[in-house]
Amino acid sequence: MDMIAGFYAAQPFWVWAGLGAALLAVEILTGSGWLLWASASAGVTALVVALTGADVPTTIMVFAGLTMVSTLLARRYLPQTAGAPGDDINDAVGRLVGRQGVAVQAFQGRQGRVSVDGKEWAAQLEGAEPVAAGAQLEVIKVEGARLTVRAT
Repeated sequence: MDMIAGFYAAQPFWVWAGLGAALLAVEILTGSGWLLWASASAGVTALVVALTGADVPTTIMVFAGLTMVSTLLARRYLPQTAGAPGDDINDAVGRLVGRQGVAVQAFQGRQGRVSVDGKEWAAQLEGAEPVAAGAQLEVIKVEGARLTVRAT
């Protein structure tokens, strides 16, 4: 325990900077969003201790206060888009909703194929109106690899 206290006494800035880096590494690995603010707070605490030479209880209070305030403010004011449909950058199919496409061939019944952004997809019409080849269509829903479209 004396070794840890001695290291902190000699290098308080680096202890807080290291804690911030460790928290950031865990945040990157987990992607939870909760440790980002604690990591930033540890970095600010490192600056506070470097500039003021604050003692251990003060720096712990600074860290705790900054972590609570920054987490609460972030949750209150930053947009909460995680989990919203179509917002996953890895879900290219889900982001097709609202995009414009072209009928590859005339739809037979309600079934056909549509080209959206240069890719061809199986599609079904929302309504029963006939659609000719080359007609402009809008994607309104995605179910698996099948698009539901309507004429524009």
